[in-house]
Amino acid sequence: MRTIKNVGASLLAVVLAVGVLEAQDRPASPRGHTATQIGGSYNSEGQYEGGHWIDVYYGRPVLRGRHGIFGSGAEYGQGLLLGAPIWRVGADQTTRFITEADLLIGGQRLAAGEYTMFAELGSPSSWTLIFSTWGVKETPREENPNALWGAYGYTDEKDVMRTTMTAQAQEEFSVDNLTIVFGDINGSFSMNVYWDNQHASVPVEVAN
Repeated sequence: MRTIKNVGASLLAVVLAVGVLEAQDRPASPRGHTATQIGGSYNSEGQYEGGHWIDVYYGRPVLRGRHGIFGSGAEYGQGLLLGAPIWRVGADQTTRFITEADLLIGGQRLAAGEYTMFAELGSPSSWTLIFSTWGVKETPREENPNALWGAYGYTDEKDVMRTTMTAQAQEEFSVDNLTIVFGDINGSFSMNVYWDNQHASVPVEVAN
């Protein structure tokens, strides 16, 4: 009986140790993916045809009890940069935006393709959304002059489009994980960024 107890205790210790190691390996900002399919229609058999996918891959930082993380006044958004010139709209790896269709985002045309996405947090009521052809580093130490980790080293010569997002504080809620989501899918729709009590939105539609 003593041997069985010892074996049980040893197994429990191993399970706990593995749990601790897994917790230590878990990223502080989980990876996120949001997607929608647009521009198609359902046929008589209930199958969706002719649609195009839009995908966004990004890091989802967690508030962990913080409030007012965007700041206010002249310091609005500055605390999110952590030494970078603009915000990666996420955490860790640079945010990727992939579209199978030409789009109009905030009235500006974005050709089908893969882009990196950033934002300048100009004021609590207006952000500048940026799409560029900078590549994405897999790790911060990767040596690649044409790719970025987050927004570190960003310069604007690879920008392909800039547009305005409408931003506002929503006092009635607080979103713990940064969330990017598409909404109002009906011909024209919107892309939305939520974090803490901030909500930024930009209209999107398939370009003709």
